[in-house]
Amino acid sequence: MASVALAWPETDGRAAPAPDPRCLRCIGRQQSICADLPADILQELARIGRVRQLRRGEVLSWEGDEVYDVGNVRDGALKLTASLRDGREQILGVAWPGSFVGELFAGQWAYRATALAATTVCVFRRTDLNILAAGRPAVATSLLRRLSNDLDTARRSILFLGRKTAEERVASLLIDMRRSMPCDATGATPMSLNRQQMADLLGLTIETVSRKIRRFERAGIILLVETRLFRVLDDVGLARLAG
Repeated sequence: MASVALAWPETDGRAAPAPDPRCLRCIGRQQSICADLPADILQELARIGRVRQLRRGEVLSWEGDEVYDVGNVRDGALKLTASLRDGREQILGVAWPGSFVGELFAGQWAYRATALAATTVCVFRRTDLNILAAGRPAVATSLLRRLSNDLDTARRSILFLGRKTAEERVASLLIDMRRSMPCDATGATPMSLNRQQMADLLGLTIETVSRKIRRFERAGIILLVETRLFRVLDDVGLARLAG
């Protein structure tokens, strides 16, 4: 598909346009590349983008596919996985609301992105976003900031797996889930990952993950509302367990 030619209006002293209504409803906006962008640039992003809705288990991208599109996670969560030649799969991380997914410069997807729940993504043609970033320094800066944050997250994950205890890993993941996923009306947070997925991400066994979660509940740190819902009863205690 040919790239869309982008043009930006000259500043003439008029009031800035209002952002696209989709941006105002976006759960992940304040953590995404859109966070500090002015309304006129948000309108440009809305013009070149489209909203894609994924069902749980639906794949946004396949590892090794050519990269045409990139995007921001608006709500929900994506599981990012890569495979070895013998078919073994490793969870690389989770793209929570506000996360940027896709390769701006590489030709192929380095991972598969699968919806863990009903998930909405703002999708942009990669060439169009690169053109916008070239003409609008604020977009380039925002992209750089987001990618730098992702690099910091990857580095923390190395520390996470290499130095934290099993208890600290599970507690840290619960904190990440609570911070990234909206609570329901009762204050409960959905566990986007099942126990096996949590174990794969944390480098633990499923038995260890289940045992630690039960221990947190017995200690009055969390309350399991259902199998995939939890409520934090002691924020300070959970933070202390996370190390």
